[in-house]
Amino acid sequence: MAAREHGTMEREIEDTVDVLCEEESYSGLSHARPMPSLGLLSEVMQLLRSILFPGYFGPQDLSPPMMRHHMTLWMSNVYRLVQDQVKRGYCFTCSEEPGGQCEQCETKAADISAHFVRHVPAIRELLKGDVMAAYEGDPAAKNPGETIFCYPSVKALTNYRVAHALHTLGAPLIPRILTEMAHSETGIDIHPGAQIGNGFFIDHGTGVVIGETCVIGSNVRLYQGVTLGAKSFPLDEHGNPIKDIPRHPIVEDNVIIYSGATVLGRITIGRGSVIGGNVWLTHDVPPGTRLFHDGGNNDECS
Repeated sequence: MAAREHGTMEREIEDTVDVLCEEESYSGLSHARPMPSLGLLSEVMQLLRSILFPGYFGPQDLSPPMMRHHMTLWMSNVYRLVQDQVKRGYCFTCSEEPGGQCEQCETKAADISAHFVRHVPAIRELLKGDVMAAYEGDPAAKNPGETIFCYPSVKALTNYRVAHALHTLGAPLIPRILTEMAHSETGIDIHPGAQIGNGFFIDHGTGVVIGETCVIGSNVRLYQGVTLGAKSFPLDEHGNPIKDIPRHPIVEDNVIIYSGATVLGRITIGRGSVIGGNVWLTHDVPPGTRLFHDGGNNDECS
């Protein structure tokens, strides 16, 4: 009886595999080129966290001589891993060599990786401002180190700052993977194409969405559940969404947007404005405006 059931199950598996191996079954769902590695990209971010925040991540109690030794080793590994992963990002869409041997992809990856290494000090400087914004913007933070080690905002912004540098340099796919890794861990969704100024802080963070073409100034603070998104997409003559156009908000310096606010379209929130919780906003806001939600309406106080 058991042998008969086993034979029946084997036939069921063979029949199922026959269906799954039909080309029509996997058309559009299979991929035969080298793929980026989520594990190695996670290792890149671990190395970069050790470089950007030495002592908080990686070895502790680093003396100056040991700091130089570790930094040299870490940066060498970052360069090597980033070059390989950027190359795989190019291979993902390259039309030249199915085996991932395209010389052009190799050359572009090496160039981007070299430029990225030179960007790392600037990334650290931006993150220093983000850390202080988190510390100064949250009365519950006891010291800046707490925000480095614990806060989802700093974690998400670290991935974003790295991803944005790679995005600006022209690396395909890898920047999006890095920000989606942070998204899955923190609930904060920042597209690597967004432009974010100094001293940015997202308090609590869960459910925040920042779209690809957002431009955010300096000293801006968001709370949980804020969406900086697009309205419905314009279509071309074939009915397809038109891509690569500015479609997300501009948020000028010193703006605060409270929890649950939804800001849509290419509108500008003027410098120094305060947007209250649960506001639905699709029009420009002049500088210095206070806009809040009251009984189903948005009310403006200047």
